[in-house]
Amino acid sequence: MSNDKSVQISESLEEIECQIRSKFGNSADLTFREFGLGPTNQGLLVFIAGLAGHEYISMSILKPLMEFASLRAGDIPLQSLLDVLHRQVLSNSQIVMVNTYAEVTKGLLVGKTALFLEQAESALLLDTFGGKTRSVDQPETEVTVRGPREGFIENLGTNTSLLRRKISDENLRIESMVLGQRTNTQINLAYIEGLANPKLVVELKNRLKSIDIDAILESGYIEQLIEDTPQSIFPTVGSTEKPDKLAAKLLEGRVGVLVDGTPFVLTVPYLFVEAFQNPEDYYARPYYTSIIRLIRSLCFYFSTMLPAFYVAIQSFHQEMLPTSLLINMSAGREGIPFPVIVEALLMGLMYEILREAGVRMPRTVGQAVSIVGALVLGEAAVQAGIVSQAMVIVVSLTAISGFLIPPLTSSMSLLRLYFLIATGFLGMFGWLISILALFIHMANIRSFGVIYLSPLIPSNVGDLKDSMVRLPLWSMISRPSLLGGTRRQGKKGMMQRLAKLKGNKN
Repeated sequence: MSNDKSVQISESLEEIECQIRSKFGNSADLTFREFGLGPTNQGLLVFIAGLAGHEYISMSILKPLMEFASLRAGDIPLQSLLDVLHRQVLSNSQIVMVNTYAEVTKGLLVGKTALFLEQAESALLLDTFGGKTRSVDQPETEVTVRGPREGFIENLGTNTSLLRRKISDENLRIESMVLGQRTNTQINLAYIEGLANPKLVVELKNRLKSIDIDAILESGYIEQLIEDTPQSIFPTVGSTEKPDKLAAKLLEGRVGVLVDGTPFVLTVPYLFVEAFQNPEDYYARPYYTSIIRLIRSLCFYFSTMLPAFYVAIQSFHQEMLPTSLLINMSAGREGIPFPVIVEALLMGLMYEILREAGVRMPRTVGQAVSIVGALVLGEAAVQAGIVSQAMVIVVSLTAISGFLIPPLTSSMSLLRLYFLIATGFLGMFGWLISILALFIHMANIRSFGVIYLSPLIPSNVGDLKDSMVRLPLWSMISRPSLLGGTRRQGKKGMMQRLAKLKGNKN
């Protein structure tokens, strides 16, 4: 079999079947179905079982063909028979006429059915995608209390339709491309023309086109291949399973990347403050939402720095504690054979093991492992004199705080170790050096040309309305300035709101 992509389709059905079988290595799921069109005309259907829908093929292709054959197939010249089937007989939503085996192979691999006729040098590719897919349900990674309960699934067409239902705008653009030399994974770019920066769209397309890899099995492959700073521990490409969250990102001027076979959709650019935001923040009143965001920020510092502070105070700066508290903590550490830094590292390792076990095991078993491990191992370690009670409290508070910011879970684990080692050797002086180095690193991070710490650094008063706190929706007149800054609501509504507030004060 030649690898030339310009090999034309043969006129003989036997030769066509031989060529396709050779192309696929006589694969077991490759299906051939012969049929007749009148006394002389013969045809052949080819599809891959599991990718193409059997019932759809029977009802929408074979049944119309059989009815057409019994009525008037013999009265039509062979030269125009394929065109008649294309335009008058078959009712598939998408039918494409092709002339090469390469085009046929590409269509079969994405769930299409190929229709061949004896002595015809062309074929019809019919859209017959089928197979089992997961139903739309609430995503487990982004639990919702108030808001839409639907989430993306592994089917690209379904995900695109979910997004279309959220944004009924003719300017919503969906552009398709294929990545992965062997997987031929379908990729869709989603953005709103007029809101998304054209330079951002072009840059993303160029990065995607530069990907030269044999397989794209999940959006995480693409995330690692297009991010600005792959050496950083901080994510610069966002991901979500929720259509409403993706719609909100696109309406701010971002670009989404939908990948066939995964429910996780990528968004760019991605900023540090987005990790502290949740779609539900915009469905509730701003006052409580702002408090929750501040709590998330506080928990970020607890989760990354609390063990380091404890080690620094116990080892180098005991004068910072009240005398009574220092005496109690010293009494609790009596008999502990390890230094504080080793004690903290052991407890941190135990926590990571329990967390990983709870995530990877089946849900019911995983919850039991986490609870039993936390209670039994923690209590046993204290009773055995391996760790102190104060260390168990510190690690517990650290673990609970980390649950509030899921997008930064992996980053916080590494930062926790980073600060712990720095303070374990140099105390608070080591913490100051490490925090300064971290800020320098974060200040140099970019996400598709946008400063990662914005709008905090450099500070932008207008964008701070939706950062670590959230002001009322009516006050957010414009979109983020770094994403275009176009208006999202008219002046009339703003003026009416201000007049109403002024009237209430009077």
